[in-house]
Amino acid sequence: MERDSQLKAEPIVEQQASEAEVTEQSAETRRIRRRRRRRDRPRSRTIAMKRLSKEEIRQGAELLPFMDYQRPRTREACTGGIRPCPYVSCKHHLFLDVNPETGSIKLNFPHLDVWEMADTCALDVAERGGITLEEVGEIMNLTRERIRQVEVRGLLKLKMVASEDGITPHD
Repeated sequence: MERDSQLKAEPIVEQQASEAEVTEQSAETRRIRRRRRRRDRPRSRTIAMKRLSKEEIRQGAELLPFMDYQRPRTREACTGGIRPCPYVSCKHHLFLDVNPETGSIKLNFPHLDVWEMADTCALDVAERGGITLEEVGEIMNLTRERIRQVEVRGLLKLKMVASEDGITPHD
């Protein structure tokens, strides 16, 4: 009788051990995949105005008259436009960001050209509806955690503005 109870207990212990190994292996593969994803995408690169020489700034100023082209001014004018969007100067374009305070330029995708990007306009992405933090991270070349931090910060700003204006949120 004692021997029968030992035989019944052994398979349960083996099954629990194998489940633990599978869980440990899947957690390890997730960590490896996450690390690999970060290494596959180069980080964005920022070009500070302070790093530009006076000659480079002068050359940029000379190009301004040639850049006076008819780009769309509203979303309606842009809807039927060329994709990928060639207008990197648009504030909704995902290729680069310009900091208005410092004048620095952040290249979000230094390893790609504009025509190689899957998504170029933030408004096109927004029209798709809700997407996951992972997908937003892929589109903006940021990690999921950084996207989450930006989301929390934006929601806090909205709450502060709403409380200043006397608006109560619907929960």
